Parts: sequence; C-alpha cells; structure tokens
Amino acid sequence: MFDRFNRRIHYLRISVTDRCNLRCQYCMPAEGVPLFCHEDLLTLEEIRDFTAVAVEMGVDKVRLTGGEPLLRRGIVDLVRMLAEIPGIRDLAMTTNGTLLDRYAADLRAAGLMRVNVSMDSYIPERFAEITRGGKLSVVQEGIAAARAAGFENIKLNCVIESSTDEEDARSVARFGAVERLEVRYIHRMHTDKGIFKPVIGGEGGHCASCNRMRLTATGLVTPCLFSNQSWSVRQLGAREALLAALAAKPESGQTSHHLFSQMGG
Repeated sequence: MFDRFNRRIHYLRISVTDRCNLRCQYCMPAEGVPLFCHEDLLTLEEIRDFTAVAVEMGVDKVRLTGGEPLLRRGIVDLVRMLAEIPGIRDLAMTTNGTLLDRYAADLRAAGLMRVNVSMDSYIPERFAEITRGGKLSVVQEGIAAARAAGFENIKLNCVIESSTDEEDARSVARFGAVERLEVRYIHRMHTDKGIFKPVIGGEGGHCASCNRMRLTATGLVTPCLFSNQSWSVRQLGAREALLAALAAKPESGQTSHHLFSQMGG
C-alpha cells in the first residue's frame, strides 16, 4: 500500500486492550481512565481476520500493543492465529514486562518473534514513582524469562523528557549495555498539543518515512497517532476501513484526543 505522499504503508500496530496494570505518569492519571466494555472490544477472530486482509493489502510487519497486551485474555492464542497468516515477516509485541515471566515461553512457542519492554528508569525508586507502584525486579525477571524462552534482540523502550542525558535514561543505558539490550528513547508526547519528536534509535516519529497504520482494541483504523480521524472495521469492513485511513493519512502528525492507554503509543 502507498499513501498519497508515496510512502509505503506496511506496518500495522494493533492495540488489543485498553487495560494496564501500571499507571505510568505520562500515560494516564493515577486513578486510571474509563475502560471499554468487553463487548466493545474486537474478538480474537476479528483481529485475525482484519490482519489477514491487511496482509493481503501489503502489511508485513505487525506489533501488538495495549494498554498492556498480556492482560488480554487469549493473547497467546491470538499470537498463534497471527503467526499462521502467510506474509507476516515480523510479529512483535510491546509490553511493560510485568507478566513476561508467566507468558514468555508460550508466546515464543506460539510464534511471537520479538519483544520490546518498557523501562523508563533502572533506579528502583524512580521506576516505582514513574509507574506508580511498579517493581523493577519483576520486569527484570520478565526480561530474563524472555531470553530463556529464546527471544533475541530484546529492546528497551525508555521515555525521556528532553534528553538521553537524564539520570533515568542514563541508568537504562547502563543496564542495556551490561545486558546487551538495545535502548530506544522516546520523547514524551502530548497528543492534544501535537508535541512529538523522532524516536532516538528507532523509526517512530519520522513523519516523512512513516510506514504505519493503527487498529484500536475497539476496531477503529487510524492513520496516525496524532490524528482524530478513524474508521470502524465493524461498520465498513476491513478493506474499506483501511482504504479510507490510507487516503486520509496526513503528511505529518497534528493533534488528537487519543489516550496512549487506548492506542498503544
């Protein structure tokens, strides 16, 4: 698929749930946010069928996000369903790592190829503060389990305020260097103000070469994290929703009312 700016769109990010077991300061308020009703969420079969159509149209890279994707009931089954779709060359997941110790082996056996783990500080007290109660040791155990399960090239996602020279970012860099884990630094984004910057060490935020579409847990196809436009898969069908989003994909991000917990960042 090519958009009107001749960018090849072949990367699909799928939010499988809006639920999360952490309350990261940059993602949601301490009291959380209103959650979708279960019947509003796409079923595993609907996600699979949509993805199959997207692959037929040119998608070959898929990433599962949330909320926290490992909170979605049947997530291992969903990974297996997606891994069976011919044409997907890269099937990955972004997770906060708190449940990786439980699921890593099953995810690997089901066909998940890569994992990115969110880690915004390697200082236990700061990690707990940023996540509002998260335990760094649990995430470390998850990373160890992912390695033991056979995942290679595990990446760390670290949100920064302005610079990789911040102490939290430096602590993650030191951990990454010791453990041979690649770190990607993501500037804190403000969707309502249209504030974002390119990811340091990754592809995100480079509008001129953007290659992605997004599917929300409730079945809305969105062309950009910083766009309020979306099209319902249930109302239009997968192909028409994708084509509508493709036609409306902006040259660069603007502003949106999307919550990160519902879009997957």
